[in-house]
Amino acid sequence: MQENIYIQPISFAASPQSEHTSSGSGAIRLAGSMVYASRFAVIRTQNSKVTSRDLCLVSDLEGVISALPAELKSSAEEQWANLQTEHAPLQLGTRTIRLDQPQIMGILNVTPDSFSDGGEFLEKPEHGRAHASEMLEAGAAIIDVGGESTRPGAAATWEGDELERVIPAVEYCAAMGAAISVDTRRASVLEAAIKAGAHVANDVSAMRYDPRSYGVAAATDCPVILMHAPGTGDDLHEGGTYSNVVFDVFDALRQYRDEALAAGIARERIILDPGIGFGKTLAENLSIINALPLYHALGQPLLLGVSRKRMIGALSHEAAAHERKGGSVALATVGMNAGVHILRVHDVPETVQARNVWRGLRDAALTDFSDLTE
Repeated sequence: MQENIYIQPISFAASPQSEHTSSGSGAIRLAGSMVYASRFAVIRTQNSKVTSRDLCLVSDLEGVISALPAELKSSAEEQWANLQTEHAPLQLGTRTIRLDQPQIMGILNVTPDSFSDGGEFLEKPEHGRAHASEMLEAGAAIIDVGGESTRPGAAATWEGDELERVIPAVEYCAAMGAAISVDTRRASVLEAAIKAGAHVANDVSAMRYDPRSYGVAAATDCPVILMHAPGTGDDLHEGGTYSNVVFDVFDALRQYRDEALAAGIARERIILDPGIGFGKTLAENLSIINALPLYHALGQPLLLGVSRKRMIGALSHEAAAHERKGGSVALATVGMNAGVHILRVHDVPETVQARNVWRGLRDAALTDFSDLTE
């Protein structure tokens, strides 16, 4: 029987001193973010079924881990260390992207059927250029350029068409000095985009669609974003059957991470994305979002992409894509509270403003209780 263990942060503090104990802080800084976790669930599963769930304070964790069977202990120790890992900044061209606060990735779709802009940025490149400039001025740390629709039911894009869409957009973003990720699952597009000035591979197939992408990323020392999706062919939404979606996605992301490491991609260059909306029901998406802090136990920076997605419409009287701004910002804030490092969004000014207010509250909390004495 397959037995696994997971350490899930379940209670959070505004600052470490708000969980002060006689022996020191009762909270850890979660994955180098501005979020502090104070209580944890140590969950054991057997064949994907939960067999035990122990609730622990920070001071209890080492004792709980030491009592585990040998086959689970090493995994638990690794996860506990990962939860406390501070991630190094990303150096993307001339831009340094620190991961000690949530960073905003602005979406630039250059597809003819984009649900967010109706294909305007492809048909009128000057509008795409202006939009990219506006996102940078509003505070986007990275511009994510995509030339293929991956929504449910979308037809696969021919490689030549994707290149014709993506490369001009990468070039005009590079001319602005932007940090650029390219949203592609094809090695040839990734390679051409890097030559044109892109810095990051954002692969919604986690490089399973075209394994040659591993070689391109390794050879160029390109950071990679590996997203969870159940499908392995043209339809990434295919085959979304889960025993427990939260743990199944965790296990899959761990496998993607390890495959990337085996392919020669440096550990500090791997970012993970749980793939909200890809081959998952509304209930499954909500379960993953509620469990986001768990995924820090994988030891990699996390990206969350929920902007304007179908789940927001499903929770909002079937609001159309352009009417999902409020829900998008709400979910982005949930991601911030979970310690997510990068938020991929359409509405950059609104999300940056929400992030700045959120950060102000976090900064203020660090000075609270400053006169506390033993």
